[in-house]
Amino acid sequence: MPERSENPHAPRAPYMDVLDALTEEIKGKRPGDPISSEAELCERHGVARETARRAVRILRERGLIETRWGKGSFVAGPIGRGENEHKGD
Repeated sequence: MPERSENPHAPRAPYMDVLDALTEEIKGKRPGDPISSEAELCERHGVARETARRAVRILRERGLIETRWGKGSFVAGPIGRGENEHKGD
């Protein structure tokens, strides 16, 4: 199923809202930081578990997060950090 509809007036798939929110969440984190759990995403966005999983799976396939069985999902690398991308604290 395509991520974007040809019809700009078509309803937006719920997983895309979760995907957008997770992408924004990642921008505020560092590599290795945990992201929201599937359960947290379900509660926050009022979606089914499979909807949250789909958003997480897409980010994992894009290489933006990594999932560790029994531990959760974590930021895999920098995204949208601009010139501060390589500065240490």
